[in-house]
Formats: sequence, structure tokens, C-alpha cells
Amino acid sequence: MSSDELEQDDSLKDLKKLVGRFEEMVENGNNYYFESHDLEDIIEHYFENNLLEKADKAVEFAIDKYPFIAVFQIRKAQILGLSNKGREALKVLTNVEGMDPNNLELYMIKGAIYSQMGLMEMALENYKKAAEFDEDLDEIYITIAMEFGKNEKYADAIFYLKKAIEENPKNELALYELAFNFDLNKQLEDSVKYFTEYTDKYPYSDSGWFNLGMTYSRLSLYEEAVQSYDYVIAISDKFESAYINKANALANMEKFDEAIAVYQEVLKLNDNDAYTYYFIAECYENKEDYDNALVYYHKAASKDHNLAGAWVGIGVMLDYKDRTDEGIHYVKKGLEIDKEDADYWYIYGSFQEKMRFFEDAEVSYKKVIELNPSLSGIWLDYANLLYEQNQKDASLEILAEGIKNNPQSAALHYRLSACLFAIGQKQEATSMLENALKLNYEEHNEMFAYIPQLKENPSILELIQSFKK
Repeated sequence: MSSDELEQDDSLKDLKKLVGRFEEMVENGNNYYFESHDLEDIIEHYFENNLLEKADKAVEFAIDKYPFIAVFQIRKAQILGLSNKGREALKVLTNVEGMDPNNLELYMIKGAIYSQMGLMEMALENYKKAAEFDEDLDEIYITIAMEFGKNEKYADAIFYLKKAIEENPKNELALYELAFNFDLNKQLEDSVKYFTEYTDKYPYSDSGWFNLGMTYSRLSLYEEAVQSYDYVIAISDKFESAYINKANALANMEKFDEAIAVYQEVLKLNDNDAYTYYFIAECYENKEDYDNALVYYHKAASKDHNLAGAWVGIGVMLDYKDRTDEGIHYVKKGLEIDKEDADYWYIYGSFQEKMRFFEDAEVSYKKVIELNPSLSGIWLDYANLLYEQNQKDASLEILAEGIKNNPQSAALHYRLSACLFAIGQKQEATSMLENALKLNYEEHNEMFAYIPQLKENPSILELIQSFKK
């Protein structure tokens, strides 16, 4: 053990003794003497371990013994603030300001309490007072930026995060928050420019390159993202998130074999992450290698029994292997974990329909619509289910409702037009077909795929031809 480690170990032992002595005093109702700095350490220990009730007792004792030491009054205000007693906390801090007007922490705590109360301007005023002390400026600027961000003033947040980085270019929190706020403010190109300049100036900053990579990924510039993540890995070869993001970028480029290889590198760093196995399974699924996909979905589920997507993935792979009757049970298990995922309900309904459990499928499709009516495909499939059950009027109603929810879906317009032609409502069908052709001419074969005999209708063919560019 090094001398630094020995010293740290001794400090922990001393703190443990101090805390034990204080707690013995409280328990026995005694009145021991403690130096003010010892009480500070005891209170700090309680705060760090979220033991607010004990911290409050220690603070009250400290104030009784040392009423003119500002730090104890500030800790009292913190406890009041954390107990949602903001006004009482501010009264205490007003007294502290009279005792010690040059206390930086006073203004930071005061700002935090105003922030908690939703009083942004007052919070900012106090944070800016703290910044006048010229101490820990990068941390203060980050706090100011987060206050702006919390109130959706992202441009102001960006301004102060840049100032924080100017004060301390190695402040990783500031770098990550800056990239995040650029994204929220829809300034991804500005983010690329900033982090490109930053990495030119600090080429060995893994955080700088990582944020540049993330920005490229958000812009779907995956090749550039991969290059950025390669720099991160060259600087810090155990930067797990860089490997994961690089693999994700490769998968988005449909370079599935390369992505799998990088995910395998992640597993060398951490073989317990269920999501890595899940991502590998997705790559194999996209390669139509369903056997390996099934293996990795199983591994993902075994690492995290609550990873709903892994169970659903197992079910889908079994369906691909014509084992729908087995797969449906895994999809159901995924739904038991996450009942609010529209895609899972969609898959479950399609399996039920395939197995001819039509009433159950209808219940599932209704659930999909309830959760996400913007999925245009569900309206088509639900309408088709009803049509096949000879519920033609209900099918038409579903298609019409689908168009209300997805007015730009040409497929829904074509399908409704086809159905209307099929039941002889020519005028309404023609109007709907015109709308569909305006939305997307190229999809017009959709209606023939659904009702092939419409290809023999010269008026339909003539109308379609008139929209051909």
C-alpha cells in the first residue's frame, strides 16, 4: 500500500471513530466536546451517505456550540431545502449573508434553493454572485448553464458551457453537457464545428473526440463518427462507450460483420452487458442469420431477465424458423415486462392472426392503435383482418380512421380506394385514389396487390396514367 493510500486509510479510520463517538453521545444523551472541523467532517459524512436525519442532529449540535461559524448555518439551510422548506432555508441564508457576505458556497446553495422553487432569475443572480469570487469558475458556469437548460434556454446554456471549457478545457462534464445542449437546440452543425476545433487544439482529449463522434452519429454521418470513435479508442483503449457507439454506427451503415467484431471487443471489456448481446443479435437478424441471432437474444435475456426486447427477439426468430407457436410465448413474456410498447403488441397481434386467433389479434391491434396511432401499417393490417372476417364496413371505418391519424400515408389512401371500388362506391373511391396519387404515385401498385381485379378497370388505369410524370 502506498503512503497516500495509508494516509487515506488512516483518515477513514479517524472519521469512523469521530462518527461513532458522536452517535454514542446522541444515543446516551451525553454532551461531548468536538472541534468545529471535526463536526464539519461528521456532517459531511452524513450528507455524502444521504443520512439527513443524522446530519440534522449534527448540524443542530454544531450551531449550538459554534453559532457564528457560517458553514453550519449553510448546512442547516441545505437540509431545509432538501426537506422542501425553501422559505425557511432562505431566512437562514439571509442571516449567513450578514455574518459572512463573501462566502461562495452561500450563494451557490441560495441559488440551488431558488432553482428548486422555480425562481430562475433569483437562482441565476446568486450563481453569478458566486462567480465573482473567481473560484471554481468552470463548475459555477456549469451550474448556471444547467439552470438555463432546465428552463429550455439552450443558447444561454451553450454560452456558459463554452465559458466553463475556456476556464478548464479538461472539464468532461462541461464537454458532454455542451454536446447535449447543442443537440437540444438543433445546432448539430455548430456542434461539429466546435468539437472539430476543440480536438484540433486538444488532440488527446478522448471526451472531445467522443462528443464529436456522437454529433456525427446524430447527423447520420456514420463514417465520420467511426473515425472519431477510432481516435477515442486509440487514446483510451478501455473506453467502453466508444466501442459501443462505433459498433452502432457500423450497424447503421449495414456493415454488420464489422459491427459484430466491435461488439465482441466490448464483451472483452464487459461480458455482463445484456444490451451488447442484444445488439449482436440484431446484427445477425439483419444478416438473416437467424440461428446466431437466436443464440444472442437468448444470451441477452439470460444476462438481464427484464430486457423485454430480448424475449421478443427470441419469439421473432422462432417465427422466422416456422415455430410461431413457440415464439408467441416469448413475445408474451416480453409484453409482460413492457406492456406499453406498441411494436411488441403489433408483433403479438400478427402472431395471433397467423395462428388464427382472430379475436385475440383484434384486441392486440386495438392496443397498438391506442399506444401509437401514427404507425400507419397497423391500420392496414387491422383493416385487412376485419376484411378477411367479412367485416367490410368495420374495415372501411378503420381505414378512414387511419387516414385521420396518418393523412400523409399514401398506402392507406390506396387501400381505402381499393376497398371502396370493390363495394361499388366509385365516386368516393376515385376521390381517394386521386389523393393517393398526389401523395405518392410510385405506390399505386399497392391497390392492385390487395385487389388484383382492379387492374382490369380501364377508368382506374386511365386515372393512374394521368398522374404519371
